[in-house]
Amino acid sequence: MGFAAKSYCSLLCVLVLLSTICYFQDGYVSSRATYDGSPDCFQTPNGTCGYGEFGRTINNAKVAGVSRLYKNGSGCGACYRVKCKIPKLCSDNGVKVVVTDYGEGDKTDFILSTHAYARLAIPNAVLELFSYGVVDVEYQRIPCRYPGYNLMVKLHEHSKFPVYLAVVVLYQAGVYDITAVNVWQVDSQQWRCMRRAFGTVWDLFDPPLGPLTFRAQVSVKGGTKWVQMINVVPSKWKAGAVYDTTIQLS
Repeated sequence: MGFAAKSYCSLLCVLVLLSTICYFQDGYVSSRATYDGSPDCFQTPNGTCGYGEFGRTINNAKVAGVSRLYKNGSGCGACYRVKCKIPKLCSDNGVKVVVTDYGEGDKTDFILSTHAYARLAIPNAVLELFSYGVVDVEYQRIPCRYPGYNLMVKLHEHSKFPVYLAVVVLYQAGVYDITAVNVWQVDSQQWRCMRRAFGTVWDLFDPPLGPLTFRAQVSVKGGTKWVQMINVVPSKWKAGAVYDTTIQLS
């Protein structure tokens, strides 16, 4: 009797575990999506994430603006698999998109670039899908992958050497959200907090003398961790420059 009870409990635990695994594997959320009808089929370079041209062309221009997934800017750079749900029109694979902007539609979570929206459809059904304007979708957070690219730090064009520094983190791999950025102050031997100016742009007045070392706080399952980027920016930095950190988040 005891053995039977133990066997039953073991079987129940296995079934619960399997159902949990299946939930996380499937893990799709129902929503709606539309597209940005810009004339050149790209998103605007003035996206609220602050990526500039990077936000227009990353992931072969398959990008999206989001509303509640924006998360005050920490949702910038996240990757999602999005699938539409119209029978005989929608691809089973859907499209992988990178969040580069904020946008609100008709009860939508995604405003896709036209490049991304077109990939929702099966071949020969693209024009018909565009005629819907807004479609029901399901989406799932997925890891970002940038083969051959390390994490990069771009000095935003608004930076002014040496009095004002603004940085943007590019090629953010994995499923991490950046929630804070600090810069190391050598003379006082302490970390200085940078302000989230907007989106994923972090800034600081009267920055330390270079070379500059940063650390980023990233969300991980169950909490956060700090990732250091040592001596990334040289002493005589200039606005618009992009620097390789030699590391990656995943």
